[in-house]
Amino acid sequence: MRYLLTLCIALAAAGVQAETYRWTDSGGRTVISDTPPAGKATGVVKLGGKPEASDGLSFATKRAMELFPVTLYTSADCVAECKNARDLLSGRGTPFTEKMLQKPEDFEELKQLVGDVFIPSIKVGKQNFRGFEAGAYNNLLDLAGYPKSTAKTVSGESK
Repeated sequence: MRYLLTLCIALAAAGVQAETYRWTDSGGRTVISDTPPAGKATGVVKLGGKPEASDGLSFATKRAMELFPVTLYTSADCVAECKNARDLLSGRGTPFTEKMLQKPEDFEELKQLVGDVFIPSIKVGKQNFRGFEAGAYNNLLDLAGYPKSTAKTVSGESK
């Protein structure tokens, strides 16, 4: 009887997943807590726990986002190649941050990342690629664990 009770408690505890939040407070400090931030916090990221159905992202996408965030570096005068890069990321359903280079420090950040100012450039986790080449972008995203395409449902069928 004790063994059965212990087993039930262990199984119940294993099913519980803690939710944690990471954010930057108004003083610029990174905070990790089990309660969501109050007041002015930036860069709030929910870690662990059960995936939220409301955002429509798969578990694989959420996991890849946590481990390998995607940043696309663009500029105002980059039209065709930047559009192609955005379209590829959007077509795969890959959440990304677009950083449009405007200030000297933005250009310096990109120069440190890829060696020079080359638009578009992409950063996936700690890996990067300068320019736009669909095969290279897809390779970086595949290695990071991002799904190859979004799972869209039409009339109850997965497409």
